[in-house]
Order: sequence, then C-alpha cells, then structure tokens
Amino acid sequence: MAILDVGYMVELLPILLRYLPLTLQMAALGMVLALALACALAVVRVLRIPGLNGATLLFISFFRGTPLLVQLFLFYYGLPQIFSALTQINGITAAIMGLTLHFAAYMAESIRAAIVGVDRSQTEAALAIGMTRGQLMRRIVLPQATRVAVPTLMNYFIDMIKATSLAFTLGVTELMGATQKEAAGSFLYFEAFITVALLYWGIVELLAWLQRRLEARLNEAYQR
Repeated sequence: MAILDVGYMVELLPILLRYLPLTLQMAALGMVLALALACALAVVRVLRIPGLNGATLLFISFFRGTPLLVQLFLFYYGLPQIFSALTQINGITAAIMGLTLHFAAYMAESIRAAIVGVDRSQTEAALAIGMTRGQLMRRIVLPQATRVAVPTLMNYFIDMIKATSLAFTLGVTELMGATQKEAAGSFLYFEAFITVALLYWGIVELLAWLQRRLEARLNEAYQR
C-alpha cells in the first residue's frame, strides 16, 4: 500500500497559498454584490411592489432551482452566443456574476424573513408616535433584522468561498484550479486534494469562529 507523501503536501501548501487571495477576492466581491442585490430583492418582496414582485419571484425561483455549475456555464459559454458584447467576458467575471446572482436569490429570502419577523406591534407603535417609514426601518426594523440575518448570511459567505472552487471549470486558476494542475503534474492526486481540503477546512473554521464572536457581540444587548 502506498504511503502518504507528507513531504509533497508540505511543499504544495505554499504553492496553493499563492492562489488563496484570488479565491477570497472572488468570494468577497461576490458577497458584497449579492448582499446589495438581495437587499433590493427583499424590499421588493416585503413591499410587494406591483410588476417588480412577480419578476423578483421568477428570479429567485430560477436561481434557486438550477445548479450553480449550470449557471456558470450559462454566463461563460451560453450568453456570449446571444449577446456578442459578452464574448469579452473572462472566467473570473463570469464566476463572480454566477456567485452573485445565485447567492442573492437565497439571501433575499433570508433577509425578507428577518424583516417580516420583526414584531408588527413595534412598527405600529413607531408609526403611531410619528416616525417616518425611513426612520422606522433605520431605527427599529433593520437593527433587529440584522441580528437575525447575520448568522445565515455568514453561512452563505462560507458556502460562497467553497463554491469558488467551481470557477476552475471556467479556466480560472484559483485554489482548486491550482490544485488540479499540481495534481496532474505530480500524479499525487490524493495528497494534492487532501491538502486543499484541509486548507478550505481551515478557512471555514476561522470564519465560523468569527461568526460566533459576531453573534455574541450582537446578542449582548439582549442578554442584559
């Protein structure tokens, strides 16, 4: 039975770490864009804006109901056939687009649920004392909704980091793409993939620790 080549794994780790910034950048940019889009979609869903509400439901249904890999291929290979302007799109841009729209669909429902979950009596009381709807959202609804939504949104960010591994199917040499190339050159597939798995695991555990700290901080005001 072959012995695990630990030496190769140790040598491979710094090589893979060179590609970690690209993975994190794609996830961070995708998260920012997805969060902005999700907030807009959630507001449309909460207010039930005529016309936009139906389009929003269709958007959420499509991006939640189809695999992320299919969406990435659609953006990178499919749409350029219809829109010639998209032929200039590269793999990184297509990956960020796919991550943004895919996770925005999920995050929109989480944000909507957090907003709707705020006790209606509080909103009625705020309006009764003369608060505008803008003040109501800023002072009453959003602080409470944020506390509820943050854990779920952090989980989506963790999922997004792992989902960036699909970008290598578009020719992007990120963390997974670099691992694939190194494994193909050395034929030490198990060592290469267990190394990148441990690296992803470490990143996720760090983010999970930060999430717990953030949750504790947000809950301080409710524990007094």
